[in-house]
Amino acid sequence: MYSYSKEIDRLIKGWRDEIIQALRRWISVNSVAGAAEGEGQQRVANLWLDAWHRLLRNRAAVLGGVLILVLVLVGVFADVVAPYHYSEGDSVHNHMVPQWVADIMPGDMAAYTQIGDIYPLGADYLGRDLLSRIIYGVRVSLPVGFMGAMTALVIGLVYGCISGYYGGKVDNIMMRIVDIMYAFPTMLLIILLMAFFKTSFGGNQEPGTAAYTFNQINRAVDGLLGLQGGGMLFIFMGIGVTAWMGIARLARGQILSLKEKEFVEASHMIGARDLRIIVRHILPNIMGPILVAITLNIPTYITTEVFLSFIGLGVDPPTPSWGSMISDGSRAIRSYPNQVLFPSIALAITMFSFNFLGDGLRDALDPRMKGTS
Repeated sequence: MYSYSKEIDRLIKGWRDEIIQALRRWISVNSVAGAAEGEGQQRVANLWLDAWHRLLRNRAAVLGGVLILVLVLVGVFADVVAPYHYSEGDSVHNHMVPQWVADIMPGDMAAYTQIGDIYPLGADYLGRDLLSRIIYGVRVSLPVGFMGAMTALVIGLVYGCISGYYGGKVDNIMMRIVDIMYAFPTMLLIILLMAFFKTSFGGNQEPGTAAYTFNQINRAVDGLLGLQGGGMLFIFMGIGVTAWMGIARLARGQILSLKEKEFVEASHMIGARDLRIIVRHILPNIMGPILVAITLNIPTYITTEVFLSFIGLGVDPPTPSWGSMISDGSRAIRSYPNQVLFPSIALAITMFSFNFLGDGLRDALDPRMKGTS
């Protein structure tokens, strides 16, 4: 009996020693993993800080960022900055031109139009102040650019991450959907969508219908932007349908190049879930190229809205858009070139600002790409 109890004690002691050793190994592995994760997070933070310092040293990027900030402030405080409301006009002042514009423009404008300093940049064919309409036009162009970027970031990034991370049949099916959408000319698809939205959801609709609901949402969006009947929701929807595809492909390609790396395999081995691996380990390594691509795509979204307004499928009058202003001014461009020139200058400044900032972000986040396109 004594020998049995001694043997049982020996077995219990052996099991206890093995459990203690296993606990020590588990604590050691997790402490090393935690330290490695902490070092990785510190390294990522240092990389972003270094990128910020490189961005600040890029004068063109800083200039672009300052101009974008100024445009945002002008759009937010348009009611205060603009001399007149965008729909306010006087037919007596049709095509009025200020003296300084008449002096720099070719020909004798005083022979066929009014010269006066009531409006700083002149008036359009309805006697509305050009400067005020250009200022309010910021409320159309910038939200379109930012909404397109947000759509591309949210939908494109999630779509590309799922496709690239899981691969196989999932990747094949999801990318074929993108290929099918790419088969349609992007601008033609947006034009068709805008024509559909304008004809199906525009005007007064019967309460209780889907068209009436869309109209109510559209009015709420216009109200948030300080516009009256602009039709901004339809523009957001038209551009958002195609804005995400390029970012989805970019995110997929980045993840395909990273998911076989050692740090991802190590995360799998310690039992990390897929969502944690994507959010904590993969996304920080691909956000640089994603942010650069989104910033450089914002001018594309703005020019799309300008083109839609130019051909009459953009915002509804009297809501000002740089595209509709250029379209109206082009009818009398020989007599009143200022009506085309000043909205075009505003559009060009906005395009250059985002391009300068995007190039600066690219150089800051990946110095090896500096000087490339």
